[in-house]
Amino acid sequence: MFTEFLIQECAYDNMSNRKKIIAGNWKMNLSLPEAKNLIQEIIANPKNKNQVTKIFFPPFLTIPIVSGLVNNSDYFMGAQNCHEQVSGAYTGEVSAKMVSESGCTYVLIGHSERRQFFNENNGQLTQKIKSALENNLHVVFCVGESLLDRKSEKHFDSVGIQLHEVLQNFDATDLNKIVLAYEPVWAIGTGETASPLQAQEMHAFIRRTIKEMFGIEAALQISILYGGSCNATNARELFACPDVDGGLIGGASLKAYDFSQIIQSFS
Repeated sequence: MFTEFLIQECAYDNMSNRKKIIAGNWKMNLSLPEAKNLIQEIIANPKNKNQVTKIFFPPFLTIPIVSGLVNNSDYFMGAQNCHEQVSGAYTGEVSAKMVSESGCTYVLIGHSERRQFFNENNGQLTQKIKSALENNLHVVFCVGESLLDRKSEKHFDSVGIQLHEVLQNFDATDLNKIVLAYEPVWAIGTGETASPLQAQEMHAFIRRTIKEMFGIEAALQISILYGGSCNATNARELFACPDVDGGLIGGASLKAYDFSQIIQSFS
């Protein structure tokens, strides 16, 4: 029933106005020379000069060096995380202010690996988003369900709780600087991918949840990315889904050809 939400309640003419985004999450990969070469090759590809917003999320130490390479209007830098506090005795952490001063305009918050390996909870993620917004950063906020949730048919409940517990602390104005990314956790790094029907179903559920929380205009305007083993082969079919506005790309973002093919999947 969620796949029918936008057909029943929204005007598709308005959907074309939503920002299309391809974001590359490099995770803990690439040396500085490799990072420079990757960005330069992607930017030099004339076929990538389209209306898609491209965001690179490299490791922290790479950001200051490569940020000068992405001063184009549709290429942006982002950080993979930030701490919720402004400053303090938090060894190894980086604040949202530091992220902003490094040349980033985006920050990734709530990635499934941060939730799983660093035990980040919804309360902490709420504070991180607040700190990011206070420092004029755009947020890519990740939600998703585990394999157990999917198999037990609790995937909508799981994603709904993540959305409500965090986003209830913000208003529609804040939402203008937030992008959502749906991560089927069971499909990250496994080679498995949600079918276009599964992706569309969850994206439509997320958009319906945003409508219930913030109204129809907010639901129409917010971009929702798919973040589960999207690659050059399946990107075009996934992005053809009416509620999928782009991708949060992992492994495929480390290869210039593959990432470029994904960027061009909208054209």
